[in-house]
Amino acid sequence: MELEIVYRDEYLIAVNKPAGMLVHRSWLDKHETQFVMQTLRDQIGQHVFPLHRLDRPTSGVLFFALSSEIASQVMPLFASREMKKTYHAVVRGWITEGATLDYALKEELDKIADKNATKEPEAKEAITEYRPLAQIEVPYSTGRFPTSRYCLMEMKPHTGRKHQLRRHMHHLSHPIIGDTSHGDGRHNRLFREHYDCHRLMLHASELAFTHPITNENVIIKAGFDAVWLKLIEEFGWQEAF
Repeated sequence: MELEIVYRDEYLIAVNKPAGMLVHRSWLDKHETQFVMQTLRDQIGQHVFPLHRLDRPTSGVLFFALSSEIASQVMPLFASREMKKTYHAVVRGWITEGATLDYALKEELDKIADKNATKEPEAKEAITEYRPLAQIEVPYSTGRFPTSRYCLMEMKPHTGRKHQLRRHMHHLSHPIIGDTSHGDGRHNRLFREHYDCHRLMLHASELAFTHPITNENVIIKAGFDAVWLKLIEEFGWQEAF
C-alpha cells in the first residue's frame, strides 16, 4: 500500500495514517506485517523518525522527522504543548455546549509489557478542550429508547496522555463510537450493523505549529477516510466543518 503524504519539506514529513495500522513494529503484535514507519521508509527511500504516536485504531496526521537531529529539535515541541492538535470524533449522546475538561489520568499499564510493575502509577494532569459540531438521532434502539443519539465532536488535547481523548469522553459518559476498551458495546454494534462502521471514530484532523527551522506557521490537515465520509453524508453533517 502507499501512504498519503500530507506534508513534506527537507526536514519533516507527515502522512494520513490509516485506521488499524501500527506506527512501528511491536513485540506485542508479532503477527502484524504492515507498519507506517517501514511503509513510509520504503515509499520515500529514506529513514524516518517518529515525533509522536497515534493509537492503532486512530487515523489522521502522523508526523516524522527526516533525521535524528531534527527529531531531537522537534520532540520538545510536543512535550511543551506547542503542537496544536485537532481531532474529530463521533460520540454517544448529545453534548450541547463546549467546555474544557481538566481530569487527571493514571497511566494505563499494559497487561503484558507492564506485568512486573510494582507501584501504582500516579494520576497526571490531562486537559481536553471540546465542542459539539452536529447532532443526529437515528431510528435504532440500543436499550430503553426506540432511537439513539450521537454527536460529532471537535477535540483539542492540551496534554498527551495515553488514550486521553477516549478516556475523557468515557469520563463524560459520551464514549467514542468504535472504542472497544473505553466505549459502549451496544452502540459500537449499532454502527457496525447499520452503518458498516468497524473502526474507532476518532481522527487526527489537523496539526498546527511553528516550524523549528524556518519559523513559518505550518498547518497540516488530513482528510477523512471512506467510512467517515459515508457517515458524514448519511447524517447530513457536511456543513459542520
